[in-house]
Amino acid sequence: MKARVKWVDGALMLGESGSGHVVVMDGPEEHGGRNLGVRPMEMLLLGMGGCTEFDVMHILKKSRQEVRFCEVELQAQRADSEPKVFTRIHVHFKVGGRGLTEKAVERAVRLSAEKYCSASIMLGETAEISHDFELVEMD
Repeated sequence: MKARVKWVDGALMLGESGSGHVVVMDGPEEHGGRNLGVRPMEMLLLGMGGCTEFDVMHILKKSRQEVRFCEVELQAQRADSEPKVFTRIHVHFKVGGRGLTEKAVERAVRLSAEKYCSASIMLGETAEISHDFELVEMD
């Protein structure tokens, strides 16, 4: 896997993934940015959210659960001093569909956290990560 980050101006950067997609990253004004994109640490947290949601959806689909939406909310705390690593991350899944079982969703979340989500497992080396979920029944 490869990536490239190109400095543009101030704290503005363009990140290009190995698959050719581009994202804008920027910093706050007090650090020379113009607030034109997400912060790099926010990007890291978003990446973890995407990684674990991908796993959960894949596992639920394989177990024939009728999922109509899935949303992941992440709340993170960082260390007060440098390096300001994540120290705690809470991951909350909202999963909606028809006839979803709590057992299937709980299993999918657990498997992602413990076995499949590379980002969660890596960040778990410095941060305490917790998970929960809620089911939303839909017609």
